Amino acid sequence: MTAPYDTPVVIDRREGPYGEVVLRRHGALLQIIANGCFLMDTSDGRSERLLVDAAYDALDGRPEPDVLIGGLGVGFSLAHAAADRRWGRITVVERERAIVDWHRDGPLARLSARAFADPRTEIVEADLSAHLRETSATYDALCLDIDNGPDWTVTEDNDSLYGPAGLADCARVLRPGGVLAVWSAQPSPKFEGSLRNAGFRRVRTEEIPVARGVPDVVHLATGPG
Repeated sequence: MTAPYDTPVVIDRREGPYGEVVLRRHGALLQIIANGCFLMDTSDGRSERLLVDAAYDALDGRPEPDVLIGGLGVGFSLAHAAADRRWGRITVVERERAIVDWHRDGPLARLSARAFADPRTEIVEADLSAHLRETSATYDALCLDIDNGPDWTVTEDNDSLYGPAGLADCARVLRPGGVLAVWSAQPSPKFEGSLRNAGFRRVRTEEIPVARGVPDVVHLATGPG
């Protein structure tokens, strides 16, 4: 627990091509802040784990599916996927070099060291939209957690990921019957509509209860075709 009088302490601050990214400690928690916007901390991880589990469950028992995790964050999604031997290749796309460094040999390594050492894991330092647009690789599942949701992006550049062009790129890299899972801090009926308009099937939203306020959600959809 974090006492209300604790003052956050900045551990590292970097200026990168997408703006400022900060790692700070608040009591027992580690927090990532991007351009002054709180992204995530090490307090829970339930919704990040559900993101991975919901994607796997939607694949209906497909053997050793390959997953792309968009956004490394504090490492909950990666660690959870790597702890599950049912997954095949695990590719993580993270555009912030600072966040990768904090996991490789910094304070976040305690959460992700085992996952980083797993031979199934590959860390790709790239912008997710660019990677989806340019890669020749294909995946059984895409688990995206790079914003606070489709309606609350960290940078304006991310908006296109949730529109027609970005969803077309997601569909292109998904194998037949593959699953797109997108984490969000709140439900987005607009994004559900965008998924359907892009040809995705079995569009639905799963809620993750939180202590206060609107539940976190995972938007799920099966690729077109």
